[in-house]
Amino acid sequence: MGCFPCFGSGQEDDELGYYGGNGGAAGWAAAAASSSAAAAAAAAVGGGAEAAVAAPPRAERSPTGSNKSKAKGNGSKKELAVLKDANGNVISAQTFTFRQLAAATKNFRDECFIGEGGFGRVYKGRLDGTGQVVAIKQLNRDGNQGNKEFLVEVLMLSLLHHQNLVNLVGYCADGDQRLLVYEYMPLGSLEDHLHDLPPGKEALDWNTRMKIAAGAAKGLEYLHDKADPPVIYRDFKSSNILLGEGFHAKLSDFGLAKLGPVGDKSHVSTRVMGTYGYCAPEYAMTGQLTVKSDVYSFGVVLLELITGRKAIDSTRPAAEQNLVSWARPLFNDRRKLPKMADPGLEGRFPTRGLYQALAVASMCIQSEAASRPLIADVVTALSYLANQIYDPNTASTSKKGGGDQRSRVSDSGRALSRNDDTGSSGHRSPSKDLDDSPRERHATGTAHKGERERMVAEAKMWGENWREKQRAAQGSLDSPTGGG
Repeated sequence: MGCFPCFGSGQEDDELGYYGGNGGAAGWAAAAASSSAAAAAAAAVGGGAEAAVAAPPRAERSPTGSNKSKAKGNGSKKELAVLKDANGNVISAQTFTFRQLAAATKNFRDECFIGEGGFGRVYKGRLDGTGQVVAIKQLNRDGNQGNKEFLVEVLMLSLLHHQNLVNLVGYCADGDQRLLVYEYMPLGSLEDHLHDLPPGKEALDWNTRMKIAAGAAKGLEYLHDKADPPVIYRDFKSSNILLGEGFHAKLSDFGLAKLGPVGDKSHVSTRVMGTYGYCAPEYAMTGQLTVKSDVYSFGVVLLELITGRKAIDSTRPAAEQNLVSWARPLFNDRRKLPKMADPGLEGRFPTRGLYQALAVASMCIQSEAASRPLIADVVTALSYLANQIYDPNTASTSKKGGGDQRSRVSDSGRALSRNDDTGSSGHRSPSKDLDDSPRERHATGTAHKGERERMVAEAKMWGENWREKQRAAQGSLDSPTGGG
């Protein structure tokens, strides 16, 4: 799906600027203006002033190098000045000539083509000299995205670094050519593993889905809570979640990212951009953007992971084409929740885990932005679920021999009977009556918002207990008196 201006808000937006200037934004501007990365990219696209406004967060330039140096886009390869992020990590990126990237992709042959998005075509390449395998995105000059998005992407990924954000290796602004060079993600996008699977390709298992969801949430948490000012991703969708070895999730495509509100500002006003089906309703209607807009989009992707359905699917009956519209009524009937699981899972999922994951998704896609959870709470809940290793063989055995003693699976893989009220943390479950069976005290079919909130709170509490347990275990390993 491409990007679209959905329901134009009438707001003028340079896609780089920040409404309501403040000290935080000015700090970014100073950092960008003094960095040769910003200067080189801005000079190449003829947007020096815009680059200063768009500067990403908390970066400081090493004393080496001149803050007045600008690249002329003449195609010479050079190392950018040494930059450091908020944690003191050195940021490095390279500029490449078009000739170098053409050589890396065998002159952009079809055999190297690996995909296409709103920015343009993506190729797999191998850099001369280092032999590094990379993904190279070539801007489609006739597409919806252009120099401004290219500049935003270079700036954001030059200064934002996290294990759940894709790494920018470098860029090319040679003449009228615009290309971005990323680390290569061998497993492609989440979309590739969820929708329109080729014959013989196995669907993702439950454990992998929860791992991907937790990883993607951590990427958003970094943007919302660790960057200062916060960064609003604005285009969170399954095709923008790339997967590395072991299905390690990383967010990509930052061309639409915006600086979030700071100080007493509650939102950023902007021209509405995004992808149909993922766009938060209040943002689509008013152009008022907050971090909760990203949380809504995350909820849609989490629903995709759970159900295997697309955000928008015109091949389905009219009432089922919009994933959120289809799902919302089902949340109100507990007996229907198991039917929301992706048929591709073939019943291999923990029922309790399914309920909790659906509860998180339900809270994320609330119509009112204020009712949605903070992404940090989502990370806590999903980190817990991702660490509940579900073993379908153990679960199947327990069900066969257990009769009425329906089972769930703990984070150690041990089957817990219905009468075992303790979780992996050793604490009693705060919601004992939330059993795995759909035939519970809500057999009449009413699951209220309060129950969904309790399920989210339960997963969050277990997640916090799990984290405490992990920290305690790590402490005992680090202690000189610890067992060894």
